[in-house]
Amino acid sequence: MTLRTARRASLVEQVIDQLREEISSGGWAVGAKIPPEPVLSESLGVGRNTVREAVRALTHAGLLEGRQGDGTYVRATSELSGAVRRRLQTAELIEILEVRRGLEVEAARLAATRRTPADIEAIGAALARRDAAWAAGDHGAFVEADLEFHLTVVEATHNQVLTELYRDFGMVLRASIGAAGALLEYSGIPHDTIANAIEAGDATAAAEATHSCLDQILRSTAPSGGTAPSTGTEPSGGAAGVPRGRAPAADEPESPAPV
Repeated sequence: MTLRTARRASLVEQVIDQLREEISSGGWAVGAKIPPEPVLSESLGVGRNTVREAVRALTHAGLLEGRQGDGTYVRATSELSGAVRRRLQTAELIEILEVRRGLEVEAARLAATRRTPADIEAIGAALARRDAAWAAGDHGAFVEADLEFHLTVVEATHNQVLTELYRDFGMVLRASIGAAGALLEYSGIPHDTIANAIEAGDATAAAEATHSCLDQILRSTAPSGGTAPSTGTEPSGGAAGVPRGRAPAADEPESPAPV
């Protein structure tokens, strides 16, 4: 086999790599606005055309998103998550919720067998913040605390791929929270049961409690008389159906509800 001469990366490719590193390392968080073109040009020591091409490439890859008259924002942490997010933006709500259920049920099962004392403490703290936000009637804080609780459970799996995928899923979940569960009673959502099962190391109970939680979300979005597809693990009679409308975009208005 004859090795080809290694090609030196172009200036644009070098800038792409630097910007990608800033995104993947968390220097620019998902949802953050990146510095404007002139600032990047000066800080990187390259021309504005080079910066423009690099930003365009990362936008095409799904990591960045340009907003007319506002600037450029971080959309995802990798090409994979960018592709997933683009697909989710056009998915039907029932599909979003079913994927969410699959991720969270398996995460709870793994977390129960892998959690550390630090994980247990973090899950308990996230649950307390969720309860406090609900009691205070602060819906914005509640949505963030609810997502933090579920992400903390996922992080307790110590599976980096699952954690990164779920973290990038978060923006779509914010929209699904508003679209799902508006009529749910807070007392009916067994988040404390999930936390207790994980702390006890009971993988089966953790998975079942999480499945129950997501089933209630599915039922809460059901039109009167609807029926949802059976998963084979639902109680006799199955769950009520879910409207098959498009999932709300991450930047659409939402009405937070307990999930």
